[in-house]
Amino acid sequence: MTKNIDWQNLGFSYIKTDYRFIAHWKDGQWSKGELTTDNTLHIHEGSTALHYGQQCFEGLKAYRCKDGSINLFRPDENAKRMQTTCARLLMPQVPTEMFVEACKQVVKANAEWLAPYGTGASLYLRPFVIGVGENIGVRPAPEYIFSVFCCPVGAYFKGGLMPANFIVSDYDRAAPNGTGGVKVGGNYAASLLPHQIAVERKFADAIYLDPKTHTKIEEVGAANFFGITANNQFITPISDSILPSITKYSLLYLAKHRLGMETIEGDVYIDKLDQFTEAGACGTAAVITPIGGIQHGEHFHVFHSETEVGPITKRLYDELVGIQFGDIEAPAGWITKVE
Repeated sequence: MTKNIDWQNLGFSYIKTDYRFIAHWKDGQWSKGELTTDNTLHIHEGSTALHYGQQCFEGLKAYRCKDGSINLFRPDENAKRMQTTCARLLMPQVPTEMFVEACKQVVKANAEWLAPYGTGASLYLRPFVIGVGENIGVRPAPEYIFSVFCCPVGAYFKGGLMPANFIVSDYDRAAPNGTGGVKVGGNYAASLLPHQIAVERKFADAIYLDPKTHTKIEEVGAANFFGITANNQFITPISDSILPSITKYSLLYLAKHRLGMETIEGDVYIDKLDQFTEAGACGTAAVITPIGGIQHGEHFHVFHSETEVGPITKRLYDELVGIQFGDIEAPAGWITKVE
């Protein structure tokens, strides 16, 4: 059975589903964890997550295939990235097996909320770890919560894959040697104002340059940047303060092994955008957002088009989405079935 939802017009917002997974860390170990119908967390007022930002999260999706089966896309990579983040914030790591099993339990328990094949909609999963327990000083929490909840989300592009325009921000997303390379909430809190300024100026979001020199692109809003050159190169920025996007590394693999492109992680200078015939932002929510143009100071640079997606960007999008929904054969280990 599937919930009676208008899947074609579903957006990206919170919808309470039936079950979520929750586990507690105390006295040096994680509890087994369990599914619960309670979508409200009860935590101590001194929790480090509230005062000192000791928390992190992940985002991934489950997809309904044509045969009715359910795919999780590379959940082990999300587990590894969360482990890296937890280590950076002195939080206990969630073992990969526990992480993946929690995701599978949540998807299976909420299978009625997963859209039918062909609608473009999917089930978004939000795993997170927070520091909790009695505390007031600046120190690691005495206890932690690991939880996974889910929401049905619609196809990101309602009118088809369409380019968006972005503006370079004067703000820095992250500091050198800071937490830009891990998925902590503080990075996103800091982006709210630059995003609002960009939207007020009629752009989709802000582009952040490297904090040291302000000459190189690092991220596009909460997504990673990529550019495609006339000589068949797929180029993404490289920096310790860029979040390692699972979508980006999937596209790097597909560009090289499926499209035969040369793939490069290197510096992308903001004053050398004319080397790219196409550009995009990539992440879990949209997979790819084609970039129509970038405003930098008084200069507005247009890539392929402000109204049409470039041919290589479209091929990459179709390849990745086809893999996620089970229509195209996936590289080994990319798909985890929810039985």
